[in-house]
Amino acid sequence: MMKYLKTVLAAAAALTISAQVTASHAEDLAQDPGPAAYAQALKGKRVMLVPLAMGFDLAQGWTAYLKKEIDAWGGVLETRDPNWVVDAGAQAITDAIASDTRPDVLIIHAPDLNSYSKLMKRAQQAGTYVILVDNPANFPADAFVGSDWDRLGQLEAEAAVKACGPGSSKKIGLVQGDQANSSSLYQYAGIMKVLAQHPDFQVVAKPDSNWDATTSRNVTATMLQQHPDICAIIDFWDGDATGASAAIRDAGLRDKVFLVTTGGGEKSADCDKLEDGTYGAVVMTDLARQSADMNAIIKFLLQSGQPAGTSHTYIYTLEKATTKADLKPDSCWDLKALQASAAQ
Repeated sequence: MMKYLKTVLAAAAALTISAQVTASHAEDLAQDPGPAAYAQALKGKRVMLVPLAMGFDLAQGWTAYLKKEIDAWGGVLETRDPNWVVDAGAQAITDAIASDTRPDVLIIHAPDLNSYSKLMKRAQQAGTYVILVDNPANFPADAFVGSDWDRLGQLEAEAAVKACGPGSSKKIGLVQGDQANSSSLYQYAGIMKVLAQHPDFQVVAKPDSNWDATTSRNVTATMLQQHPDICAIIDFWDGDATGASAAIRDAGLRDKVFLVTTGGGEKSADCDKLEDGTYGAVVMTDLARQSADMNAIIKFLLQSGQPAGTSHTYIYTLEKATTKADLKPDSCWDLKALQASAAQ
């Protein structure tokens, strides 16, 4: 009996020791250092977005997605609205650098390759990380998030060539943005790479719209008067491609001219216009993923401890040429729905 009792007591003691070890191990596991380090690195950090303007879908979409994320990790998002004026954007960046509440991260939608380069350098020297979104610039930003515009132009040209087909006039018109914006310059380069593989296709006109729908309408009307047998037109942005579409409609050529453009993938701006035949194809940005990429690189930079100006990362947005036949319920995002969700 005594031997049995000793055995029972020994087993109980072993179980007690095992339970104590297990409890201690569980306590160690519960003390994950990650959340505390994450909060310490991010809480209170300031992010400023300076787009070309706040009054269009891309800027409004970025703002809604970023604000939701940044609010969640305890940061502060600010925006500035240059309203398409380069000098106003430069002043906004200058004021931000000099401010007592200087942003920790500056997200810039550059109007061209060079205008903000010196200011972005000053921002980095002051300790602010610089992220370029959508438009590349001649500046080594800490990160670029956006389209590979050369590849995007190739996708547009491939869609135009396919739509024209072998029995067409093989005449294509381009409505460029301008001769300074990187998205326009690189888009053009990509288009010409594809057309070089199809030497029987000819670009018969390539005017600039200066990103204005009325100008796009006027230059497209002239183009169609001079070349009524054009089989496709590539307009470099959906913001002014509505003008090109109106000119095609006015000329009675809607069923004969295939209009290709690029856009932010917003429902009313792109998917609805694919559905109703305004556009033949749109190379659309996945804005939700692009915004998530921005948020991820912001969180990485703020936790990295590396000085501003020492990281040079490129994150390109996946894109494809979408036609009416490709449309799915999730092909586009809805600005009104996104803003309503963000306001809740």
